[in-house]
Amino acid sequence: MQDKLSSEEQQTLLRLAREALENRVRGEKLPPLNETALSSQLREKGASFVTLTIGGRLRGCIGALEAYQPLVEDVRAHAVAAALEDPRFPAVREDELNRIQIEVSRLTRPIRLEYKDAADLLSKLRPHVDGVILRDGPRRATFLPQVWETIPDPAGFLNYLCRKMGLHENAWRTKYLEVFTYQVEEFHEYPNDFNTVNKSA
Repeated sequence: MQDKLSSEEQQTLLRLAREALENRVRGEKLPPLNETALSSQLREKGASFVTLTIGGRLRGCIGALEAYQPLVEDVRAHAVAAALEDPRFPAVREDELNRIQIEVSRLTRPIRLEYKDAADLLSKLRPHVDGVILRDGPRRATFLPQVWETIPDPAGFLNYLCRKMGLHENAWRTKYLEVFTYQVEEFHEYPNDFNTVNKSA
């Protein structure tokens, strides 16, 4: 991982993600960023995923696998997209804002994983460490490292990832798929954090 973010930088991203999420759910414009108040790391290009949960259950997750815009803009954009554009869920409603918890995952650059066959691929996966990207021509799907918490078995992990990509779950056993791995720096709100934000809004 590139230099890790400080606690203050993490809190800044969470605050700005919360602000963007709440403004757009309420139909308001995003406030302009005061870039002079941001650290150089937040202004550098970065890739992130933003995950929304309610009571521990997924409510939306959108992100980018490769950096193409400043990290702070990436986080704000994906906070809004996770709330309003995840096709698996209806758009977040204003009455849900007090219950939503925001998690930000800052990604490293994906690295291609070379392997010989299905058994070799299983042996090279690092549960609870790596996020995994599978690619088959134009199709691509990923699971963040946090998904290992609910799917700890490597074979099951790949099965579900193939299904997410629209393939048969055993596709990774029967054909050669491109595999990439990456790591994340993950941080999230605590209940008191977003309750305080909402109460002061």
